[in-house]
Amino acid sequence: MRLATRSNGTPDGELLVISKDGARGVPAGERWPNLLAAIDHWNRAEADLRELADAVETGAGEAIDPDTLRAPLPRSWQWLDGSAFAAHGELMQIAFKTDPIVTDKPLMYQGMSDRFYGPYDPVPFRRQDDGIDFEGEFGVVVDAVPMGVTADAALAHVKLLVQINDWSLRALAVPEMKTGFGWIQAKPACSMAPFAATPDSLGNNWREGRIHLNLDIALNGARFGRANGREMHFGFHELIAHAAATRDLVAGTIIGSGTVANANYQEVGSSCLSERRAIEIIAHGRPSTEFMSFGDRVRMEAISSEGEAPFGVIDQMVTEAAT
Repeated sequence: MRLATRSNGTPDGELLVISKDGARGVPAGERWPNLLAAIDHWNRAEADLRELADAVETGAGEAIDPDTLRAPLPRSWQWLDGSAFAAHGELMQIAFKTDPIVTDKPLMYQGMSDRFYGPYDPVPFRRQDDGIDFEGEFGVVVDAVPMGVTADAALAHVKLLVQINDWSLRALAVPEMKTGFGWIQAKPACSMAPFAATPDSLGNNWREGRIHLNLDIALNGARFGRANGREMHFGFHELIAHAAATRDLVAGTIIGSGTVANANYQEVGSSCLSERRAIEIIAHGRPSTEFMSFGDRVRMEAISSEGEAPFGVIDQMVTEAAT
């Protein structure tokens, strides 16, 4: 089952159940007006939504205008982003000239969750010299998770899977990291692909708490990377258990994988510009790739071995913020 959110003039939009081909959708109705309401009562909502999913596959619903689609969760209660790919961490140490972080626990920060850009929204930034970077990653949406949940039990709390672009401002990141208090200025709002998918809809591409899909990324029309989500050092179930170690997680919490990266990055490329710059430092002693400029466009699409794109496409242009 795949879900989407359509603009309707409200902060949380209108929840739609989407056909497998992404072409048609049917409104979830007054009982489940938006995805935030549905995830808060998922045990009841899921049965209703699956009935609609069956109906839309037999011709119910209407053609969907992609331009009306927002992020599946235009806002939520909490956004927690991990850094679960070892290859990404190693490359970022080179890019940022920082020491390795010695820990046996997942790395995670809490970002802003009051808004997520839609898949085709222009994304405004104040200055180009802040080091505008994209970060392609996957995420999960959970129902209510009790404090102290084990990793084994955490997997059952994963209700939806999503694809995310975690925008970053690299020139601001290192100074903020050195304070030891985490990111504020370096981490603006993220973007989401249009469709949230239930884990079962991915079949064998969802296993071991990981999304085994290639994340195809193009920058200004040129192929940039195609890393696969299978190489997470910590699976999503372990990230959830880490996040819930000392607190409950409210239903609707979104947890990110961090930038998708593979050990064979020379072959598959990268999911962010900073990684590409680190690879250039390794090869040539200095980076040659620039960060994004106003007017640049990034496209992200997770693709299965069967050629399916369960989350749809993020296709966005960087713009100058209005002053």
